[in-house]
Amino acid sequence: MSSILTKREKEIFELLIQNKSTSEIANILYVSEKTIRNHISNVMGKLSVKGRAQAVCELLRMNELTL
Repeated sequence: MSSILTKREKEIFELLIQNKSTSEIANILYVSEKTIRNHISNVMGKLSVKGRAQAVCELLRMNELTL
């Protein structure tokens, strides 16, 4: 089964579950905060969820992320 996340989306959500902020993630990945927010929004759209926490929960449930 292939992942519903792109490599970059997975990187971003792995950093989110490490309690990194949007600006910290942007600095780590050398992109703008807007780019990070766009990736997060894209994932929330794919999952049909309304927030980051709900997206993380759904990705964990789907085994797309691990703690």
